Amino acid sequence: MSRLLESYAAGRWHRASDEGNALLDAATGDEVARISATGLDLGEMTAHARTVGGPALRALTFHERAALLKQLAKHLMAGKDELYNLSFRTGATRRDSAVDIDGGIGTLFSFASKGTRELPHDIVALDGGLERLGKAGTFVGQHLYTSRPGVAVQINAFNFPVWGMLEKLAPAFLAGLPTIVKPGSQTAYLTELAVRRIVESGILPEGTLQLLCGSASGLLDELTVQDSVAFTGSAHTAGMLRNHTNVLHGGVQLGVEADSLNCSILGPDVSVDDPEFELFVKGVVAEMTVKAGQKCTAIRRAIVPEAIADAVVDAISARLAKVTVGNPAHDDVRMGALASLGQRDDVRKAVQQLRSSAEVVFGDPDHVEVVDADAERGAFMSPVLLRAQKGAVEAHDVEPFGPVSTVLTYDSVEEAVELAARGKGSLVGSLVTHDPAVARTVVLGVAPWHGRVLVLDRDDAGESTGHGSPLPVLVHGGPGRAGGGEELGGVRAVLHHMQRTAVQASPDMMTAITGRWTTGSARTASDVHPFRKSLATLAIGDTIASEARTVTLEDIEHFADFTGDTFYAHTDEAAAKDNPLFGGIVAHGYLVVSLAAGLFVDPDPGPVLANFGVDHLRFLTPVKAGDSIAVTLTVKQITPRSGADYGEVRWDAVVTNADGDPVATYDVLTLVAKEWDR
Repeated sequence: MSRLLESYAAGRWHRASDEGNALLDAATGDEVARISATGLDLGEMTAHARTVGGPALRALTFHERAALLKQLAKHLMAGKDELYNLSFRTGATRRDSAVDIDGGIGTLFSFASKGTRELPHDIVALDGGLERLGKAGTFVGQHLYTSRPGVAVQINAFNFPVWGMLEKLAPAFLAGLPTIVKPGSQTAYLTELAVRRIVESGILPEGTLQLLCGSASGLLDELTVQDSVAFTGSAHTAGMLRNHTNVLHGGVQLGVEADSLNCSILGPDVSVDDPEFELFVKGVVAEMTVKAGQKCTAIRRAIVPEAIADAVVDAISARLAKVTVGNPAHDDVRMGALASLGQRDDVRKAVQQLRSSAEVVFGDPDHVEVVDADAERGAFMSPVLLRAQKGAVEAHDVEPFGPVSTVLTYDSVEEAVELAARGKGSLVGSLVTHDPAVARTVVLGVAPWHGRVLVLDRDDAGESTGHGSPLPVLVHGGPGRAGGGEELGGVRAVLHHMQRTAVQASPDMMTAITGRWTTGSARTASDVHPFRKSLATLAIGDTIASEARTVTLEDIEHFADFTGDTFYAHTDEAAAKDNPLFGGIVAHGYLVVSLAAGLFVDPDPGPVLANFGVDHLRFLTPVKAGDSIAVTLTVKQITPRSGADYGEVRWDAVVTNADGDPVATYDVLTLVAKEWDR
C-alpha cells in the first residue's frame, strides 16, 4: 500500500486511522498515495487558527507579512524541481506544471510587492479620503479596513494543486487571516508536498497555514461570522455550500468560482491572411491542450464569422493534428493525461451531449494515439473540436472539462455578443480583432457577463499572457454561472478579506486611530527643522510653518520666459482681466509650488535623501502679483522600507496667502534615512 497523505492541523501532522482511498497516477494508473481525514479534529483545527495563527499574523504589519510572502516564494522557487517531478503524476506536462507551480510562486512574489508598495507599514488600511462632517472641521469621517479575527478556508479543485493554494493564501495572509487548505483529493499529494516544505521552512508563523487532506465534511459546521470560504469547483457543490446553515444564517462569507463556458470571439474584420487569424487559432488550441483543457478559464466556445468558419475549423484542426498526447514527462509530448479515468469518463459524456447539436470535426473522444504510455491505463484523450449547428443550445449549457471546444458561427457583431452572453456568466472572454470600433462594441456588450476580457491583436500579442492566464494584479472571477466570486486583483483581494468600517471622530482622535495625520488635528512645532530629523526621530504631526514671500510680477514674467509657459493668464493683462476666474495676471500654479519648496526646504545635506513625487496637487485660489504666500508642512505618514536604510515620509503641504486662504494643497513625498548621525 502506498503512503497515506497526512493533514497538518493544530501544529502537528495527522495520519488517519483507516487506509483511506487510493489516488492513481493519471498517466500510468499506478497508485501514488492514499487519502483520508478520518479522526481529524476540525474543531481543534479552526480553534488553532483563531487563537494561535490569527493573533500571530495580526501582530505583524502589512509590510512584515509581505516580507514573509517574499521569503516563502524564494524558498519554494529554490525547491521547485521536487514539485515538478511529482506534478508529472497528475498528468501535467512540464509546461502545465510551470503554469501551476511557477504561476503560484509568481503570485506570492506579486502580492509581496503589492503589500509593500500599496499598503502601509501598519495593521490598518485607509479607504478613500477624509470626509468633513461639520462646518468647523472638528467632526470628520474616515473609512478604514481592519483584519477580521477569523479563518480563511479554501476548498480547491484538482487541476491546480499548487497555484490554487498559493493564489488564495497570499491575499488572506496579507489581510491577517490564517488559512485552512482543503485541496482537491485527486492531486492532493502535490499540495501536501508543498505544504510540508512550507511548514519545514518555519517561515510562516505557526497556525497561519493548515492542511486538510480528505473529506471536508463538517468543516463548515465549525465556522462562524468572522470566517470565510473560497470555493473552486462545480456549481453543484457550490450550491450545497450556499445552502449550509452557517452560510445562510451564520454570517460565513462564501466566494465561489464554478462552471464557466468561456468564449473567444474572432472579429468580423479579420481575414484568413491577417495576423489576428493565426493568433485566434493558436489561442484556441493552447486553451484546449494546456492542462489537457482542465482549466476553469479554457475556451469552450469559439465564436467566429460564418463566412470564414470553414477556414477556422481547418486551421484549428491542422494545428491540433500536431499535438502529441502521452507520458507527460516525455520531452516530445505536448498534452498529458486528464486527472483521472473518472474525469475522462465525464468529459466523454459531455461530448456526447454536445453531439446532439454539433458534429465532431476533429479527434475521437474514445480513442487516441499516445507516446510512451498505455492508452488504457492512463486517462488519455484526444483533443476534440466540434462545430455546432445554428441555434445549438448544448454548447452554452454543457461544460466538457477537458480538451474540448466547440465552434459557433455568427452573422453580425450583435449576434456574437448575444452568443457570448448565452454562457450565463464566464470567468473570461477574449476578442481577437484589429478594429477599434469592433473592440468597443463587443467589450461593452460582453463585459456584464465576464470577469475579465482580453482584446488580442498584432500590437499586444508579443506581451499578452493569453486568454486563460489569471494574473495576480487583475480580478479573477465572474458573474452568474461562474459563481459571482472574485479573487486576485492585487490589493483588492487583500481588502476583500478585511472589514471596512466608517469611523467618525475628531481630527485628533482620527489621527490616533489611523496612525496618519488628519487635517484639523494638532501640529507639533519644533526648534529643529523636520528635514534635519531621521526616520527614528520624526513623528506624525511634526510641522514647519515658513516665513512669507511676496510673489512679484517680475517672478511671473521670469517664470513664463524661463519655462516657455506663456499662457495668457500669466502674460496678457487685458485677456486675464476678461477671464472671470482670474481678473488679471496671476502666477503659474507650478511657480507657486516651486516658490513654496524654497520656503520649506532645508538646503544642507541631511536625512532627507530625495523628493520622489507630489500627490493630490490642487490649485485653489489664484495668486496675483503682489500677493504673499507661506507654507505649512506637516508629517502625515511614515513608512519604513524593509531591507533599506531609508523610508518614505508623506508631508501635508498647505500654501496660504496673506489672508490665510489656501491657494494650493498637496502631499510631498520624500525618502528619509532611518538614522542620521553626521
